[in-house]
Amino acid sequence: MPHPSPSSLVAKAPSAVSTRTALIEGRQTARDIAADFLERVALAEPVVRAWQHLEAAQVLRQAQALDEAVPAGLLAGVPIAVKDIFDTHDMPTGYGSAVYARHRPAADADIVAALRGAGAIVAGKTVSTEFAYFSPGPTANPWDPRRTPGGSSSGSAAAVASGMVAVAFGSQTAGSLIRPASYCGVFALKPSHASVSTRGAKPFSESLDTVGWLANDADDLELVRAALGGIPFVALQAPAVAGLRLGVWRTHEWSYADASGQMSWEAGMRRLAAAGIEIVELALPQAYAPLMEVQKTVMAYEAARSLAADIAQHGEALGVHIRELAARGRTIGEAEYRAALEFTARGRHAACALLQGVDALVVPSAPGEAPLGLEATGDPVFSRVWTLLGLPSVNVPGLLGPNGMPVGLQLVGDFHSERAILALAKAIQPLLQD
Repeated sequence: MPHPSPSSLVAKAPSAVSTRTALIEGRQTARDIAADFLERVALAEPVVRAWQHLEAAQVLRQAQALDEAVPAGLLAGVPIAVKDIFDTHDMPTGYGSAVYARHRPAADADIVAALRGAGAIVAGKTVSTEFAYFSPGPTANPWDPRRTPGGSSSGSAAAVASGMVAVAFGSQTAGSLIRPASYCGVFALKPSHASVSTRGAKPFSESLDTVGWLANDADDLELVRAALGGIPFVALQAPAVAGLRLGVWRTHEWSYADASGQMSWEAGMRRLAAAGIEIVELALPQAYAPLMEVQKTVMAYEAARSLAADIAQHGEALGVHIRELAARGRTIGEAEYRAALEFTARGRHAACALLQGVDALVVPSAPGEAPLGLEATGDPVFSRVWTLLGLPSVNVPGLLGPNGMPVGLQLVGDFHSERAILALAKAIQPLLQD
């Protein structure tokens, strides 16, 4: 049965790599690039509602400043969206919460400063759920505006999927990069935990909070990684498909996959195998099945303490999801928390051992297609364990479910293997496309 046609809102912005090249070579000015960006926003934003703050004059001022300087930096002239949990000295930062509606930070978050230093146009702030947790904002999925784009990096995923920007920044504490990337049909990189500074982001759970970014191709993800790491950019070399060896695992959470997720998964595995990739069935021992619940324990314990001042000051003005999580966290004692961290360390060791001898692990990104309705953001179940373990992961788009909505596959690699799994993502993504 043919898939329904995607929404006319689905589009691709010019890649970050090509945009930077056009500026450096003098084929476009930064003002040209900014004007094109604002035109794309005007087309998609009335329906998608990805932006919490965007001021055209501010975008054009940044572009003018770039045109008056010698173009430099790996992200020179590239408009980049930033999730509204990262501080910006020249824009409001509300952390997705009404109680911070008037908040104006004095300084940029580290990643925002790094983007500016690399020559990027910090285009605006994208919608986040409250404190990057479950309470959704107004953003719609560009593939079907009746459906959620996922959370908490909802605005960032939708801004990329609708072609407003080539790159957008988000964060992940449970599944807030990989899930919306899957729902919106874009790439996302969740790097190794603590490999990118979180200073200047709203703290939630220090053991889990991870800065990441979304894009429409793997090379743009790598360009940003190089810019943040202060290393030269070298385009990814996709490995030969026939020589790949992938560890495949439905995970202990497979029962959470719905019919669309299971159908898409099976289709993806068939396509990878048909291309000549060696598929190796792997699994963590059943003893590590509690890792998903352990992630919830660590997150609740740390969030209750990180958000204690907000809860004391604002109380009922905060969303019910935040208040319930904090209440749960306050019931967790120090001994239970320490035991959770020790179990996590053992699980991390077991997962790294599992990755030996394969190029990466392939696991689901989300339970299936994006659910209908904007009142909830879907379930982060298939990312919780990998966030807890701190391993890098990439959402690879391409598959479509029975309703014509995207369903991603998640690649998980060993610590600091980001470039390798991005190259792998570049290799397998064409195999998944309908």
